[in-house]
Amino acid sequence: MSRKRITAAAAVLVLATGCGAADMTKQASPFANAQGAKTVTLSVQSWVGAQANVAVAQYLLEHELGYRVDTVQVDEVPAWDALSQGRVDAILEDWGHPEQEQRYVADKKTIAAGGDLGVTGHIGWFVPTYFAKKHPDVTDWKNLDKYAELLRTAESGGKGQLMDGSPSYVTNDKALVKNLGLDYQVVFAGSEAAQITQMKQFAKEKKPFLTYWYTPQWLFEKVPMTEVKLPPYKEGCDADPEKVDCAYPVTPLQKYLNAGFAKDGGKAAEFLRNFRWTTEDQNQVSLMIAEQKMRPEEAAKKWVDSHESVWRKWLP
Repeated sequence: MSRKRITAAAAVLVLATGCGAADMTKQASPFANAQGAKTVTLSVQSWVGAQANVAVAQYLLEHELGYRVDTVQVDEVPAWDALSQGRVDAILEDWGHPEQEQRYVADKKTIAAGGDLGVTGHIGWFVPTYFAKKHPDVTDWKNLDKYAELLRTAESGGKGQLMDGSPSYVTNDKALVKNLGLDYQVVFAGSEAAQITQMKQFAKEKKPFLTYWYTPQWLFEKVPMTEVKLPPYKEGCDADPEKVDCAYPVTPLQKYLNAGFAKDGGKAAEFLRNFRWTTEDQNQVSLMIAEQKMRPEEAAKKWVDSHESVWRKWLP
């Protein structure tokens, strides 16, 4: 879902939904790798937490360091290709892509690690807490089939519905349903925004639902959810995408920089390496963007104005 608008003064991130991600094989930032230009190009993933990172980084790069910032919205895996090619300078929130890390960081050395974001991510299956309180055993995957009929929808073809967001997201859910022998069908809402809309509607009507979801995410403050325990994650249990039968790992979220930018990007590269905040910080900005409908730059300014002791440490 494209979320990009460029003005003459600066590239400003705005929130939109319902359309395809940019095709980075055909699109490049007009500012990327511009010789001598004080510009930075940031990749923006389609979920609001990633947008919050970029909004704050962009605001500080522009207002404190004097850079012009361009943002390009691109899906997770194509973002690595774009970063390797120098079409973008940085990814600020990566949830783990071992194949791309091996290819671009270890082998080709076209991408450099940018350090921890400071936020720990976790993907899982969740039910609304009001449903978990009524049926406590639903939080063990072995009991999910008991509730398949209650979780059936028009889209799930007679099975229980496991709701996912965008088909572009990293997900093991189809393999998990198959390998755990569950009477469920994965149904994609289409985007994070569409998934949130659906969950809010279910919650308003106090209907049960089972969904792929992740932390950190601001929606937990509005719709309390409880995780369903899948078979424990063990190193290598997800190595073969077709045979996955375990929970998702807990992932310290990472930043990555184009190798050339990491070497020659000056204060901007140093700032992005220093950029590190907490889950609470990210959720504050995400909530302002997604729930309070503030423009990302307004949300960033509000956070920046009240957290100088945090971001001042990031400046070169």
